Amino acid sequence: FQQSNIVDKRITPRWINYERVDTVLGSFVTVVAATLLVVTAAYAFSGTHLAGHFTDAGGVARGLDRYLGNASGTLFALILLNASIIGAASVTLATSYAFGDMFGIRHSLHRRLRDAKVFYLSFAGIVGVAAGIVLIPHAPLGLITTAVQALAGILLPSATVFLLLLCNDRAVLGPWVNRPWLNAVATVIVSTLLVLSLILMTTTVFPHVDVAVLLVVLGSALVVGLAVAGVLYGRALRDRPLPAVHAERRETWMMPPSVLLDRPPASRARTVTLYAMYVYLAMGVLMLLVKALQLGLHK
Repeated sequence: FQQSNIVDKRITPRWINYERVDTVLGSFVTVVAATLLVVTAAYAFSGTHLAGHFTDAGGVARGLDRYLGNASGTLFALILLNASIIGAASVTLATSYAFGDMFGIRHSLHRRLRDAKVFYLSFAGIVGVAAGIVLIPHAPLGLITTAVQALAGILLPSATVFLLLLCNDRAVLGPWVNRPWLNAVATVIVSTLLVLSLILMTTTVFPHVDVAVLLVVLGSALVVGLAVAGVLYGRALRDRPLPAVHAERRETWMMPPSVLLDRPPASRARTVTLYAMYVYLAMGVLMLLVKALQLGLHK
């Protein structure tokens, strides 16, 4: 969403640092707010029959109202409404942007309805489908919410891998390619997400596995793998130093039209990585469906 929205707002490289600050602040506020909600709910429901029995957001609001007072339940409902509006706007817009990119149609909020009918129709259609699901009588909204978040967690590592490849493509980004420290941070984040996804898949297939032991084993493997990757990456940088980047070139850089870009070289390592991601996605989605069915039937 952020990438497409920056393009839609016509932000040039001159203002990119301000947009980065905006992104960091937004992420920080979101994480802090989510943490406060989790801590508040844990405090309110600790020692009660509601602890560990999440149903849906409405149940959380009613529980806070019961155990912490009417003000806390009302405040949670208002925060939830605000988050819902933001989510409805950002997620649906991101999907509409991606739809427009994929099919080469006009997709911008700067365009009028008659100039970008498909974009606005897809935007409205996705919002309508989401609202329709919420309004289904007796729908397990808590299970749907949890499953969607788990699916996002499974898809995120693969999407981040492709994003990392894109961020190191000089033909696309020129002087704006990732610096080594950014690649290191991104690798740690992606690897951690993969470990969490593997834990989800493993506990789905083997529900009685000791999660603590599994976490220690996978965490140890992650640390060793990152250490080896760091050594290899450091050697590669010594053997092939990065070219100097001039500030003037960064200010004036324009990405070439996608039709003029050459196809990335298909190395053996890249091919193996892509096939591994395909297998990971297929297994992850399958295990998530199994887990969702188990929870749904159990209820």
